[in-house]
Formats: sequence, C-alpha cells, structure tokens
Amino acid sequence: MSPQPFPRKTKVTVVDDDASVLKALDRLLRSAGVLVRTYESPEACLAGELPGCDSCLIVDYRMTGMTGFELVKALRLRGSNPPFIVISAHDDAEARQQARDLGASAYFRKPVDGQALLDAISWATGEGM
Repeated sequence: MSPQPFPRKTKVTVVDDDASVLKALDRLLRSAGVLVRTYESPEACLAGELPGCDSCLIVDYRMTGMTGFELVKALRLRGSNPPFIVISAHDDAEARQQARDLGASAYFRKPVDGQALLDAISWATGEGM
C-alpha cells in the first residue's frame, strides 16, 4: 500500500550520514509527493539551500562531525527555524530530553516506521490539520 499524498507540495530536508537511510527516506517521501532534499552531513546542509519555515527538517541525532542538535542550533543562528524531527539509532533519555528542549516535533528510533514518519511530518507542517 503506497502512502497517501500530501495535499500540497510539502518540502522536507533530510540530513543523515548513512547513505542507505538517505536513499530509503528519499524514496518514501517522494512516493508521498514530498519535495525532498538530502544531505549526507550537517556541514553539507549548511553549505546548501537552508530549509525554511515552510519545510520540515529530518535530522539524525548522531553523525560524524556535528550532531543533529548542533545543526538545528546552527540553522537557527542563520535565521532558519523549520519544524524538525529527530531520528536516531541511539535512543537514550538524555537525547530525547534534548530533542524536547529544542522543540522537536517527534523523535524516532531507527528503523523508522514509514507511515509514522509521514504522519509526524504532516503534523509538524500543519498538513494534517
């Protein structure tokens, strides 16, 4: 069963240093009609087109170099404050609390359930309202 398409062209930026995760999320999101940009590192994201408030950021918590939380803070310093969702293979109470403190819309442990992620994006962007 394919995911239900979003009512308008939702924009999502995915930042993860695992190429297989990037590919899987890109495929899932495109199948739902989402406009997707992927980056293999926080540094690449900061060097590219910054996600705006009209988009959603999906960020891995632990990556080589900057963490996903450091990326969110760096984006805010540059005036970019999109809603964001955290995904991580490392689930611990401290990381979940830090995500809450930064205002994450959701926190998922890898592997991520595709429909749950789409629902979280819909909620974070106001598409499901």
